[in-house]
Amino acid sequence: GRGKEDQKEWVPVTKLGRLVREGKIDKLESIYLFSLPIKEFEIIDFFLGAALNDEVLKIMPVQKQTR
Repeated sequence: GRGKEDQKEWVPVTKLGRLVREGKIDKLESIYLFSLPIKEFEIIDFFLGAALNDEVLKIMPVQKQTR
């Protein structure tokens, strides 16, 4: 899964990360409302952590075409 191997304590780097960690921003929609750039993946994991999963659908070989 995503980041399940090492569950380290998240130390926010950006101001947005600190606001999310402190609970001052409680919804992901409020980040998008003000068009704030999300520079830490932990912010997404904070809001959607349990809902995210990885899934491989189908792996197909491809052949390069030359002209």
